[in-house]
Amino acid sequence: MLPISIVIPCYNGAATLERALDSGLAQPEAAQIVVVDDGSADRSADIVARYARQDRRVRPLAMPGNGGAAAARNWGAMHATQPVLAFLDADDEYLPGALAAASAFLERRPLEAAVRLDVEFAGFPAEIVAHPAFGEHAATLSNTVPSSLVIRRPVFATLGGFPMDDFFRRHGGEDGALSWALRDAFGVSRLVDAKRVRMHYHPRVHAEHYFRVQMGMVPPDAGTMDTAVRLSQRFLDTALASVAQLRALRTAAPPG
Repeated sequence: MLPISIVIPCYNGAATLERALDSGLAQPEAAQIVVVDDGSADRSADIVARYARQDRRVRPLAMPGNGGAAAARNWGAMHATQPVLAFLDADDEYLPGALAAASAFLERRPLEAAVRLDVEFAGFPAEIVAHPAFGEHAATLSNTVPSSLVIRRPVFATLGGFPMDDFFRRHGGEDGALSWALRDAFGVSRLVDAKRVRMHYHPRVHAEHYFRVQMGMVPPDAGTMDTAVRLSQRFLDTALASVAQLRALRTAAPPG
């Protein structure tokens, strides 16, 4: 079994944080759970402190202010101690056996950089779930949303973590940029035999906007899309250059 550090970014997530933590603690492969408080003004910090007193796997961290989910994830990853990282948003949850499947996959395949878990989209509006193209777009999101990602820690560091552009903080899309770089640099598999992550609907969830744009329910904003593609391409180019530089480094000969 490969032990895993779960990183949970949290901004005013008190209403759902316990559910996320319980789902993480139920995973035997979770050797560490780093919860990064991103400047919350609610009871989030108190909840994490209580869990940390009850289970030594839980480690609270605090950002100096609200820096956005990408910065919080990257900060949490810097404090991770395990060889594999998993990212879980505070309003999502793991289903039973989620990390067991990911850990087993990566242990059996030591040359795989990462694996994605299939996502169940719970409580989303009926017109989205009933759309004929829902399955196709749900599969695309399962390959990009942070809560589906289980990745080897050196790979995450080499790619540069999640991009922290202010544009992504306002509009979302940093997860898509990282997914693009991961796919192009290493390829990535998704476990499709079962749903292993549950994303819960709420009115501000970026996934709803993605579904509505892709299904033709709302028009895309051309300017926003162009900026997202440009910044994602810039991140991709930087990530691929880092991977190429690392691969080009001389491997030291064994002593003697």
